[in-house]
Amino acid sequence: MSYVVLARKYRPRRFSEMVGQGAVVTALTHALEQNRLHHAYLFTGTRGIGKTTVSRILAKSLNCTGADGQGGITASPCGTCTACTEIDADRYIDYIELDAASNRGIDEIRDLLERAAYKPSVGRFKIFMIDEAHQLTKDSFNALLKTLEEPPEYLKFVLATTDPEKMLPTVLSRCLQFNLRPMAPDTVAEHLLHVLGAEGVAHDDISIRLLARAARGSMRDALSLADQAIAYAGGSLNADAVRAMLGSVDRSHAERFVRALAVRDGRGVLAGVDALREHGLSAAGALEELTTLLQQMAIEQAVPGVLAETDPDTPLTRELSALLPADETQLLYSFALHGRQELTLAPDAYAGLSMVLLRLLAFAPAAAPAGGAALKTSPPVAAAPAPRPVPASAALAKPTPRATYAPQAPAPSMSVREAHPPSWLDEAPMDDSVEEAPRAAKPAAVPLELTPLGERWLTHVALLNQRQSISALVRELAMQAQLIEQRDGAQPLWRLRVERESLRAAVHVEKLRAALADALGIAPLQLEVEAGVVSDSPAKREAAERERRQREAEAIIHNDPLVKEMLAQFSSARIVPGSIKPRSATP
Repeated sequence: MSYVVLARKYRPRRFSEMVGQGAVVTALTHALEQNRLHHAYLFTGTRGIGKTTVSRILAKSLNCTGADGQGGITASPCGTCTACTEIDADRYIDYIELDAASNRGIDEIRDLLERAAYKPSVGRFKIFMIDEAHQLTKDSFNALLKTLEEPPEYLKFVLATTDPEKMLPTVLSRCLQFNLRPMAPDTVAEHLLHVLGAEGVAHDDISIRLLARAARGSMRDALSLADQAIAYAGGSLNADAVRAMLGSVDRSHAERFVRALAVRDGRGVLAGVDALREHGLSAAGALEELTTLLQQMAIEQAVPGVLAETDPDTPLTRELSALLPADETQLLYSFALHGRQELTLAPDAYAGLSMVLLRLLAFAPAAAPAGGAALKTSPPVAAAPAPRPVPASAALAKPTPRATYAPQAPAPSMSVREAHPPSWLDEAPMDDSVEEAPRAAKPAAVPLELTPLGERWLTHVALLNQRQSISALVRELAMQAQLIEQRDGAQPLWRLRVERESLRAAVHVEKLRAALADALGIAPLQLEVEAGVVSDSPAKREAAERERRQREAEAIIHNDPLVKEMLAQFSSARIVPGSIKPRSATP
């Protein structure tokens, strides 16, 4: 006897065997039990989720005669009568399946309607099933409309489509529509376990989860992939063989990327990409696995403890979720999700992957620069030579001010209204006043209050950053903390105040205490952290310094003689808000 593939061998024969479509099964079961039968049914949904299967079970329910030949319409077909067995074997004369993908023209529909004029030969109902109905031509739909709306009592229509939006609204309005949904990976995995158990195929949990995820909601795809994996692995299923067959990437690579990005380790990210290249693993598969991991991390961060305890990846996911702040997890997820579309545009897929991952480092928060750079205050803005006089009618050459600009065009310039649009000087309708650009940094809710302890703490944090002793959330704890008590002696005790609850975790406090004790040579140091409003922290001092430099840069531009001359000459000119930026501390 020839081998029957799993997707056909385990195709449901009754509504009770359907998996993952409870709403559709319940509605059809009640309709059959109460004899509330519609004349046309439309089943929609993606491939491999049971549209044709439901149609065949419905046909058996309508024509089943029972094991004794005396049965009627039922929601539980017997499976043994002539109608049930022949419909399963696809040879029942009163159940006609038409593939609209290859029979979409008006001639095929006319032939179908001619057959509709004759009563069933052996069954209770004659059933026309049109698969991929959205591919019928407009003329075919129009020819079908009248019969579809008012068919004979013995005739039932069943339409199936993966794209109902392409069907005519007049056809949709004549059908009772059921939307079959893609199945959850857990549902697919559970059914795969049942099938493999019945087949006596050895397997492990990871291979089942890989197949369930790769099926993307389609049970037929899951069973077909299981068939392929069994053949590939020589009669059993194991994670390595399934990964090799699917071309998927092990979660350890995604874990490596998350750990490297959490500590702003650009070299580690590039090393991870090189490892993928050396092993011939897919760059797109790496982003897909990373996206899945980040989604689970975001769930754990938003709703701690909700991840399934039975999932062997849950402990690792919880550990990684503590390495990245929730906002950075969301940002990295967005980069990874949209980055998959960029891989085909990159010089090669691995170069595109490295750019997608390094993008998070480019968007690192200002309070936590990449690489754990030492904390330092910005130097004062350097003075600039006086601008050279230029003719008023000529375009303005780029000056050399004491603060740099962030122009909207490649080179700052200014001209009359009819010429090129100005860059950092722009037009304003009938307004001779100079509009002040908004400050770059918003004032803190609690103003900065400089304290001697704050100055000490700033020095200690700068030392830790210079030694690169702290990183990620531990560094963020140090930056956001205010030193409120420092008792030295035989048993030194330091007390910090931190607003954010996530930074006060015991693991972060202990790492900071160990780094301080090592850097300052204070072996028995005790470090306590309490909740409260912070008025003097390294982060607040950095923000205040940025605010000061921004104000100074704006004052330089507004008071520049050349700028004043231009504003006086061109009455419609103005300084574009937000275009003035202070010069970087490092040339």
